[in-house]
Amino acid sequence: MKIEQIYTGCLAQGAYYIESNGEAVIIDPLRETEPYLRRAANDGAQIKYIFETHFHADFVSGHLDLAAKTGATIVYGPTAKPGFTAHVAEDGEILTVGDISFQVLHTPGHTMESSCFLLKDEKGNNKALFTGDTLFIGDVGRPDLAQKVNASLTEDMLAGLLYDSLHNKILPLEDGIIIYPAHGAGSACGKNMSRETTDTLGHQRAVNYALQPMTREQFIKEVTTGLTPPPGYFPENVLLNLNGYESFDTVIERSKKGLNIADFEKAAQNDEVLLIDTRTPDMFAAGFIPGSVNIGIDGSFAPWAGTLIPDIQQKILLVTEAGREEETITRLARIGYDHCIGYLEGGFNAWKAAGKATDQISCITAVEMAAKTEQAPVLDVRRQSEYESEHLVNAINVPLDYINQHLPELDKERTYYVHCASGYRSMIFCSILKARGYNNMINVNGGFQALKSSGLFEITDYKCPMTML
Repeated sequence: MKIEQIYTGCLAQGAYYIESNGEAVIIDPLRETEPYLRRAANDGAQIKYIFETHFHADFVSGHLDLAAKTGATIVYGPTAKPGFTAHVAEDGEILTVGDISFQVLHTPGHTMESSCFLLKDEKGNNKALFTGDTLFIGDVGRPDLAQKVNASLTEDMLAGLLYDSLHNKILPLEDGIIIYPAHGAGSACGKNMSRETTDTLGHQRAVNYALQPMTREQFIKEVTTGLTPPPGYFPENVLLNLNGYESFDTVIERSKKGLNIADFEKAAQNDEVLLIDTRTPDMFAAGFIPGSVNIGIDGSFAPWAGTLIPDIQQKILLVTEAGREEETITRLARIGYDHCIGYLEGGFNAWKAAGKATDQISCITAVEMAAKTEQAPVLDVRRQSEYESEHLVNAINVPLDYINQHLPELDKERTYYVHCASGYRSMIFCSILKARGYNNMINVNGGFQALKSSGLFEITDYKCPMTML
């Protein structure tokens, strides 16, 4: 028996490949199928099942393409109503893969169809539990996402069901069982996830706040406290996973279109097209195509793209580093943004060499900022939970997540210093405002980390955050 966790850091997402005696199962696959097909081919195995723990909100699953290419059966837990051919398993149903088996445990709470898959070895012993978004390491799934698709549900109702699922289906299992969740720290599917991506149930029983002895009412209060609105693309991804989507291969082939400068410039003049530059913040600040928005490919690219681009049908033009065009298109497609219409051949360097107009973002170091005799307002664009934990005295919290809500508060004629934790989000913020005519935003290099470590600024007392959202 082989168990492999395939972890994707950008989405903080764990998919799984399990093989036994020539048969394999894939659990919660990402949209691109090649990683799973390659592993099965290397083992000489046939993919028999594709298990989906629920209808995911934070990414588009690869179940349809993978089933079409392998003939594997897509499996959901009870109450699921997919808009395509799939096996909706009964609670407690046993599915065999080679010499091992999986028992379906219906665990509603994160969503109504949420289910875990209990792995039993060749001798029938319980070995591992693939928990999806029901149980994370250090946390449990947030109970407020399903109501975005089904308004009849409330987060308190779902939290209560989650309590029942944990206490009736998971906590009675043996301490030695290995927990394999669908996400780790950095995902918006939970509020307090660990950076560890696997653990034993016994250890989680001891350290996970949501598994401590408490009443159902106390649990509901605990898991619903500290929740913030989920990214806007989440409901759209649920519908794609529920009803179906265009083939990933088709999306990549259509989008991977290199455009010369003339064609790129013509396409960019369309008001319906969004120009995204995925280079590093430092590279972007030094020079970029006017009107473009920086979302660096080496950060949490997909979640921020989904958070900040409200229309999943948005037409997108790309400026990337050489050789990273397909990677960028893939990462957009993972969250359902399938309408990239091309990328600039030769990237920004080609644009600059052609003598085309460029723009810049002003930057300042912590030391330079402290030396200024006339101080400008400081905008802290970290999440509210980060800001409340500690911040520069007198800094104004303008979370990047809710940038549009705060725009009316900002003066286009005024200078602002902008920082996040390290510089990734603040450059996104500055680029968005620059594209909208705010020309006096100055990015603080190194962000809050640099400001704090300089010892030149007054910082509020540290408070442990109650949520990481």
